[in-house]
Amino acid sequence: MKAPQQYPDDVMRYHDSRFQTTAAKLLPTQYLVVDDDTALTTTLGSCVAACIRDPILGIGGMNHFLLPDGNVGDGAPARYGSYAMELLINDLLKRGANRKRLEAKVFGGANVLKGFTSNPVGTRNAEFVRQYLQAEHLPIVAEDLCGIHPRKIWFFPITGRVAVQRLPHAHDAEVVAAETVARARLARTPVSGGVELFE
Repeated sequence: MKAPQQYPDDVMRYHDSRFQTTAAKLLPTQYLVVDDDTALTTTLGSCVAACIRDPILGIGGMNHFLLPDGNVGDGAPARYGSYAMELLINDLLKRGANRKRLEAKVFGGANVLKGFTSNPVGTRNAEFVRQYLQAEHLPIVAEDLCGIHPRKIWFFPITGRVAVQRLPHAHDAEVVAAETVARARLARTPVSGGVELFE
């Protein structure tokens, strides 16, 4: 009999009424790997979430990063995609996932932040995650990146299913506010297959 899934203390768990399951909600800089029927969920604006799984073991995880790369010694390295990807992949491998079987689905990178018209952070995040996974020889089997809409996603690691809800512009302000708060908090830190789109 499998032991109950243990979660990091800072990841919020709740009952998701839409999918009638236990869910874990990831905030910026967080990641989580599970091997049960927990749904991993997050809301993305310019941030990106990578969902990576071993389809044979039914183990998978998700991260949520704010920026492509930066100084990982600055006190909050998981804000950067380069470190967030490493954390997620290494945790999967530690739990027995086979690197050759890993597959990825990637989401987010919307350009919702006003004032970033040249080289916007959403576009840079999307380009980063594609290039990182290509360099690591991990196939992207589905993606929903870029555009202008924030998204809410649910990832079910056992099956690999992902549901994506593109949020209307009315939600832009709250998503931007949440990402801005996360960036401000960190600034103060001491040094396509298997995807369902619905409205």
